[in-house]
Amino acid sequence: MVVGGGEVAQRKVMRLLQCGAKVFVISPDLTGELALLKDKNKITHIAGEYSLEDIYGAALVIGATDDEKINAAVSRDARERGIPVNIVDDPQKCDFILPSLVERGELVIAIGTGGNSPALARRLREELEVAYGEEYAILTGILGQLRPRMGKKAGVGNVWFDKLLSAGLLEAIRAKNKGQVKNIVKEITGEAVEIDFA
Repeated sequence: MVVGGGEVAQRKVMRLLQCGAKVFVISPDLTGELALLKDKNKITHIAGEYSLEDIYGAALVIGATDDEKINAAVSRDARERGIPVNIVDDPQKCDFILPSLVERGELVIAIGTGGNSPALARRLREELEVAYGEEYAILTGILGQLRPRMGKKAGVGNVWFDKLLSAGLLEAIRAKNKGQVKNIVKEITGEAVEIDFA
């Protein structure tokens, strides 16, 4: 159950959907993206203001409104009923904290401050998003293809990794030079890989 229909709520909903959750959103209004998810039957929208009855049967509750009174009520009501609750940007009202994430394909970098400073977590996430661009999703995919091919050759993965990066693999990926990427991988590992620059 997510209480709120704005941008912050949208991020929480997207994360829950990625985890396979059945998501209910309580809010008078929805962002365009949330409205689209509702239209596609990906979420259930309860149009209106939060009330206690809304959380009955919920396995998890996230309060993501900009109204402190509503967030406090959500936290109190969930805790009284033994439902784990997270109130965005208010660790005192939370049973659990959600880290800020940078996702590049299968590469996931989590940033947490123990709830002490969501602003710091957000700033670090923004910096890491710049430092670790989409090329890391492609690199992770290439390394994933190579991993089973290493067999039981102890230490070969580290040797290949160091040589691939030293040979300019990341730079070739950034330049979207598919031929160069394949050549670097083939020369160092002897293996052919599939690459998608979509």
